[in-house]
Amino acid sequence: MELKVIDLKAYLAVMDKLDGEPSKITEQLGPELTRLCKEVARSLREAGAVVVRDPRCSEEENEKFIEMMERYYESPVEYKQPQERPDFHYQVGITPEKVEIPRLLVDEEMQEKVKAMPKEYQPATLVGSDLKWRYMWSVGPRPAKTRFKELNGAPVIPENFPGWTETMNSWGYKMIAATEVVAEMAAIGFGLPKDAFTSLMKQAPHVLGPTGSDLKSYGQEGTVLAGYHYDTNFLTIHGRSKFPALNIWVKNGQKVEGSVPEGCLLIQTGKQMEYLTGGDCIAGMHEVVVTEKTTEAIKQAVEQNRSLWRVSSTLFAHIASDAVLKPLGHFAESPLASNYPPMYAGEFIKQELSAINLKG
Repeated sequence: MELKVIDLKAYLAVMDKLDGEPSKITEQLGPELTRLCKEVARSLREAGAVVVRDPRCSEEENEKFIEMMERYYESPVEYKQPQERPDFHYQVGITPEKVEIPRLLVDEEMQEKVKAMPKEYQPATLVGSDLKWRYMWSVGPRPAKTRFKELNGAPVIPENFPGWTETMNSWGYKMIAATEVVAEMAAIGFGLPKDAFTSLMKQAPHVLGPTGSDLKSYGQEGTVLAGYHYDTNFLTIHGRSKFPALNIWVKNGQKVEGSVPEGCLLIQTGKQMEYLTGGDCIAGMHEVVVTEKTTEAIKQAVEQNRSLWRVSSTLFAHIASDAVLKPLGHFAESPLASNYPPMYAGEFIKQELSAINLKG
């Protein structure tokens, strides 16, 4: 299954003029843009992912961000350690390699589902914690009052790193803007008010979370950099990495390469999206594994004397911690809705982080 690229340009031109009511929006959008919104919703429902082109997010800026993160990850461990914040569930600052546990290792129900998969669709065999590092950078305003202060920490800034804050914020805000547009289009495509999702994203603990995997140490084909898992947030967005390694699973169980065309962004559904749609959109499963294509990219990087750190330009868009997760609109009538009882988004995230060893 190949994910079709959806260009956001036409919707961006009219989004500020739209009424909030579903009955009026389709008339205002016209048939072509209405079809595009339904295509976004269909892709999130059937594939757990959608590929978009946002004219506000350039490939050049993606590469600038990746190159800065390569410099950071190449720095000594002693330099990076002061940015660890385990008391904030590692939701700000640096998470070292071999800390985060893949969901598959601790979820017995998930293990049974994997055993039932055809061999060619099964994820890579896990041997332990993830080999990736991850930096979590808070993007956007946080609430003045919240029940979940530990999920809404201030950004952690590395010492003596020129251009850090400007580059992180520039890319981070553009990635949030892209997820907001996709969330709005998806809401329209699902027959909900256009702000059904975005109204819950205000002052949420959005984090830019680029991973760093040392391919000089872990570049052997078959090495699992990030084990089979889903994301706990609302939507996850990635720019293109220099080293292909992402595999994703679509709703029918098929395993496909999570490739991102040049100039595009890959957006995946997280567990909060699953909650809000009463299980209509299932949180997208994925893994990061060194493949033959990865080793080819490593050889090319060695020849060109480039960094061997695989960086993902990833942002996790969240629902506000103090907002209540529950199936929205007509999704509340779904036969699966009872599996998603009302719950504070922050409480849900804390439970999920605890399961994968990010409990502080």
